[in-house]
Amino acid sequence: MTPDLDSLATALHAETDDLLKGSPQLAPWRPAVGIAPKLTDAELVTLAMMQAMLGFTSEARWLRHARSHLRHLCPYLPKQPGYNKRLRKAAELLRRVTRLLATETTVWSDNVWIVDSTPVECGRSRETVKRSDLAGWAEYGYCASHSRFFWGLRLHLVCTLQGLPIAFALTGAKADERETLLDLFAAEPHLLANRPGQTLIGDKNYFGRDFEHQLAEQDIRLLRPARKGEPERPGAPLFKPLRQVIESVNETFKGQLDLEQHRGRTPGGVTARVMQRKVVTRTVVEKHALHGAHRPEACGDEGQCRRFVLPRQPMPTRAAHGLHEVGHSDRADTVRRPRQLPHPHGGYRPGSDRTATGSPSRTTDSWPHVRPASRDTRRVINTRGSPPPKPGITSVPW
Repeated sequence: MTPDLDSLATALHAETDDLLKGSPQLAPWRPAVGIAPKLTDAELVTLAMMQAMLGFTSEARWLRHARSHLRHLCPYLPKQPGYNKRLRKAAELLRRVTRLLATETTVWSDNVWIVDSTPVECGRSRETVKRSDLAGWAEYGYCASHSRFFWGLRLHLVCTLQGLPIAFALTGAKADERETLLDLFAAEPHLLANRPGQTLIGDKNYFGRDFEHQLAEQDIRLLRPARKGEPERPGAPLFKPLRQVIESVNETFKGQLDLEQHRGRTPGGVTARVMQRKVVTRTVVEKHALHGAHRPEACGDEGQCRRFVLPRQPMPTRAAHGLHEVGHSDRADTVRRPRQLPHPHGGYRPGSDRTATGSPSRTTDSWPHVRPASRDTRRVINTRGSPPPKPGITSVPW
């Protein structure tokens, strides 16, 4: 754990603990008489956030890591079955805590929202489709942006330009995006109560005269690209950089927070794991806003947003595994081998590892394979008990 992660976890724990003390009805119901849990709800929310932030998709591996590195933050850690049960029952707690903490951020009052949906795959085998507890909710669908079919759910997300989630919904893969958006606003009318003239940016799937009329009745201005055969719509030059923001948010959920490797097998499990990612996004957005990381110059010329950078633990270097690098480069995580270039008339070029007939040459058909060292290529030598290499000769694993 780094000092930044420690301070981030401590701040989230303090905010959640103060919130639950002021509103105890947010916590899961427990009998008045009984044994109090050793792991508090604030500590559970903090552990869930840190698990998603550090990229642990396995709860067993996460608890082993926490016992070695987080004892100073959480003196008591449950075993994997107890942690899983507590986390699934705390899905509603995570949702409420995320919403109440998000309203305290400076970007909650943004007058521009972005909406989009992304697939959440839940299984690939036929046996999973037939036996999973998600059957009936999850279904087969098609993702046009990736040109693939999948079995699972769709995450419909409404967020600000800074990446703060405002509302979300998990539906079947075939659910209509327009109907889901209208249901989101109907389920939470207070979101639009004090937001006159709210601007909503969507893609080409959010179309239709009746759909836009229903949004206009709620005083929402919809901006979207023109579909084929439609005239140019106002604000078209702004779509490309602003649409990249929602793609960055989705990539944060899937690339950095491993949403597609959620390992949820029940509706409660999938919901809890999605809420874990939302807590992380809210915490990171607030951290960037407080430290001034959200600046217009943080985006490139093409509008690609670089704000969503999550703190990660440094990966172990090759020196920690008994490997060191020979060559002029000081990068310990890059190993390059010379490519075998095919000759235009067949076979391989002279000087390659193979002869013109494609068979191994005499200098490399016996073990160990040795080759003269080159200044333009970097080699890796195993130092665990191996003899030192001869001058000018570098051993290369085949």
